[in-house]
Amino acid sequence: MEPILEDLIHLLALERIDTNLFRGESRDIGTSRVFGGQVLGQALAAANYTTEGREVHSLHAYFLRQGDHTAPIVYEVDRQRDGRSFSSRRVVAIQHGRPILNLAASFQVPEEGLEHSAPMPQVTAPDELKDIREYRKEFIATIPVEDLPRPFLLEHPFEFRPVEPPRFGDVEAAPATQHVWFRAVGELPDDDDLHRNMLAYLSDYYLLLTALRPHALTAFSPNLQVASLDHALWFHRPFRIDRWMLYAMESSNASGARGLSHGRIYCRDGTLVANVAQEGVTRLWESAE
Repeated sequence: MEPILEDLIHLLALERIDTNLFRGESRDIGTSRVFGGQVLGQALAAANYTTEGREVHSLHAYFLRQGDHTAPIVYEVDRQRDGRSFSSRRVVAIQHGRPILNLAASFQVPEEGLEHSAPMPQVTAPDELKDIREYRKEFIATIPVEDLPRPFLLEHPFEFRPVEPPRFGDVEAAPATQHVWFRAVGELPDDDDLHRNMLAYLSDYYLLLTALRPHALTAFSPNLQVASLDHALWFHRPFRIDRWMLYAMESSNASGARGLSHGRIYCRDGTLVANVAQEGVTRLWESAE
């Protein structure tokens, strides 16, 4: 297994320090704060540790404070309810004595029911697309290394193949939609909870950036502040995150210095496995010049 993938598995495997209390490590992903997907994935892992025979079907989270990637995070789980079919959990992520995320998750005993789903968009297959790393190499060759954003210099535990060319440097306004194929960089264990925790981790990639596309902005645009405020994720069907999956994203609104984006996640065969929604700060500061 690739070391970076092993590290992600380790990152999502929390230490139990009491019955409902867990501790997770943090990682530097090239920004000044903890990656929101890390806190989401770890909070879901903590909730998973307190349920048995039930699968998460939804989570709703609020990001309260910027996390410190140099310090561990403690997760406190409140077992709010265990009913005949559903269980509810509330998780607070705590760092330096203060909450940085609140998460509510609901779990269900697996059962059969009515079935329908939105069809997968018709897009170019991943085998016909370039990996995001190839685009980055081309961009890196055009500017001095010291001017590169730090995330460009780090490896990731997932392969990404964007359907629309990625947006680096100066860009033009574009539709508020994007499609990205992804999969883990290696084979993973047959552990459904692990695959769902990893999808929670990954679901924070790219989604909010969709709201920037109509405004000719990127995550690296000067005088722009981008940060997640809340995140919702619904799990519908089983999947393997080490097989190609499509993240189809659109932004329906930007106003009040906030952007709202929605995503659907499909297996390569067109099976809809998850829906995502996220609102975040998209604040454009006036230049000091």
